[in-house]
Amino acid sequence: MKKLIFEGAGVALVTPFKGEFSEQVDYDKLDELIEFQIDNKCDCIVICATTGEAATMPDEEHLAVAEHTVKAVHGRIPVVVGTGSNDTVHAIKLSKRAEKMGADAILTVTPYYNKTSQEGLYRHFSAIAKSIDIPVLLYNVPSRTNLNIDPATYERLCEIPNINGVKECNMGQMLEVKRRCGDEINIYTGDDDQAFYSTVCGGHGVISVLANFAPEYVHDIVMSIKEGNIEKGLGMQINALPIVKALFCEVNPMPVKEAMNLVGMNVGKCRMPLCDISSDHRELLRKELAKFGALK
Repeated sequence: MKKLIFEGAGVALVTPFKGEFSEQVDYDKLDELIEFQIDNKCDCIVICATTGEAATMPDEEHLAVAEHTVKAVHGRIPVVVGTGSNDTVHAIKLSKRAEKMGADAILTVTPYYNKTSQEGLYRHFSAIAKSIDIPVLLYNVPSRTNLNIDPATYERLCEIPNINGVKECNMGQMLEVKRRCGDEINIYTGDDDQAFYSTVCGGHGVISVLANFAPEYVHDIVMSIKEGNIEKGLGMQINALPIVKALFCEVNPMPVKEAMNLVGMNVGKCRMPLCDISSDHRELLRKELAKFGALK
């Protein structure tokens, strides 16, 4: 069995911005968010990935935010740095920098736009993994990339020692991946509404959007199941479904940033082309946040 990067709730942390066009990272607010996560049972911080808006962050800013996070966390919980790219050489460059700054692992997404074949995926991820020594967490999110890592490809990839796990957003293939790979690949769901299912089926947790303002809640869903209290975990998952649905009423991370602002966390806006959510969706979020108990 490959050593777990974490078990429980990893937060897909937003990047707080300031300025008229969200052109500056708010590092003071980032420090607040990090301490909030650590104080509230977060098991791992995933920085500079989709929810962190890495797609609109130039490399030096991306790496500066990641390094700031690694230093601020100071080993208290694992930090996974997003280093994905649709350019293998670029992904290797980012991954080497993440390793040098002290990241506990990297998260690397399937190539988007240019895409590739299953053989191309194998070569892409193999080249990244072999360029570093720290654990590699694959990121399979077909809804964004229009490209799936097939179970047979996982079976090949898990033979590489530091390909440790996957943030899986195609949960329909999870059991087949488990059948082929066993404990040689650690599965985390990337969908908040699948935390229960994934954990019951042998997954190790969730990389969560909801955890941005409810880390303890998400941690408790997973750990209740791990500790054998299936009924409690199921009840918590069912209770969270309306707020999770609201958090994805528009493109992530637009709704979660709005939600965090509504609950007083003041993380600023997204960078364009991501924009404000509609007034109807804002009211939906407000209503569901109140039902969930997140509004003060």
